[in-house]
Amino acid sequence: MFRALFAACLVVGSCGADGRAEHREQVDALVTPLIESKSIVGCVVGVFDNGKNEVHGYGEVHRGAGDAPNGDTIYEIGSMTKIFTGTLLGDAVRRGKLTLEAPLQDSLPADVKLHAIKDHPIRLVDLASQSSGLPRMPDNFAPKDPTNPYVDYTSDRLMEFLRKYQLEQAPGKYEYSNLGVGLLGYILAKQANKPYEKLVVDTICDPLKMSDTRIKLSDEQRKRLAPPYNGDLDGEKNWDFDALAGAGALRSTANDILKFAAASLSTDDRAVVKGIHTAWSPHYGKPGEIRVGLCWQLARDGETWWHNGQTGGYSSAMFVYPPQKIAVVVLCNTSSEHTTPLAEKILQTMLGMKPEPIAVRKTVVVDPALLKSYQGTYALGLLFAITVTIEDGKVMAQGSGQQKCQVYPSSDTEFFYKVVDAQLKFEKGDDGKFNKLVLHQNGQDITGFKIPNAEATTP
Repeated sequence: MFRALFAACLVVGSCGADGRAEHREQVDALVTPLIESKSIVGCVVGVFDNGKNEVHGYGEVHRGAGDAPNGDTIYEIGSMTKIFTGTLLGDAVRRGKLTLEAPLQDSLPADVKLHAIKDHPIRLVDLASQSSGLPRMPDNFAPKDPTNPYVDYTSDRLMEFLRKYQLEQAPGKYEYSNLGVGLLGYILAKQANKPYEKLVVDTICDPLKMSDTRIKLSDEQRKRLAPPYNGDLDGEKNWDFDALAGAGALRSTANDILKFAAASLSTDDRAVVKGIHTAWSPHYGKPGEIRVGLCWQLARDGETWWHNGQTGGYSSAMFVYPPQKIAVVVLCNTSSEHTTPLAEKILQTMLGMKPEPIAVRKTVVVDPALLKSYQGTYALGLLFAITVTIEDGKVMAQGSGQQKCQVYPSSDTEFFYKVVDAQLKFEKGDDGKFNKLVLHQNGQDITGFKIPNAEATTP
């Protein structure tokens, strides 16, 4: 469910491939540095190339056990679940069960009245295209167990939020929202009179014979579930979902996701194929900018459909390039910033490009007294701040409405995330004190200033 501190859109180059061949050598060159540097515990890479699959496992399933993963190893896929939710909406629209222009209000219980901005009701298409105006997370999201944060966010709490929340902006502006897509999944399940998982299985998994894509796993499947690890390669908890399942609850395998990718590249008349292609119509953005279909993201090349995902101990990414009928999926049992760029680079090799392996940053030791001076809350805008705390000698950063993450020093004043490709730099003000923070992400530098006398507490 991690994705980015600010919304990202990847750029995938387009060029002619020089013939079709197995891709193991190119994949090895990109994955091996991550394994050797102990940046990840392990991962599985799936490649689809004009009807042919390759699956390559790297590293370990259980840290220190030497057991390599394979195409049947099960991982949490986090926000990649959203493209299943978008496909469900595409299918429901095709079948005439719902319309994209339908107001969200029409799908809510009678006692839940949205406080929408006048003349700008939220529509289902706004939820699916990440432009609903709803925040990334609801303000009553307060997990009892932060290591399994979604398990106790129930439909009652979701409806309670919707009854009270006043939109701060009209629909129409991109703002990545786990809340919005989770709500969409909840609505689709209610409309179909089925649990979300059952709706996914009936609509997508059974037609494509994806028998390992589930939320609840059988005893046999649990034996194949790779355990989760964080950026320090320490063990984490699995995540469970309730009302917001449509935003990130699914678990799957490389073999299953390759079937989904193959269906997306098919041109036959199966309902699931048509549902995917309905979801591939852009509903937000202009060419060269962030563009979104029904939950699927469209890269700036205007051709590549993709999504990624992350939970406390897993990361995932899938890229589909229709012009040459190729696709890449990477599933990793480490919460890592490297998974998405790795998948992108693998796709680039399939297009004849020669990307450099991912550069792995090294950490340094910083004086604890200097670290203490960084503590505080830094406002980067009217609605977004980053709170920095020191906990057991670790520097922790938490953005508004996001989870707390450790950041790692690459110098005395520069720190980097392992869960997203983002960096923080602390700078001194005119008074000689560290009261400025610069967030670098997606090629942009965003400056925040420490709020005077603000305690370094969770925003």
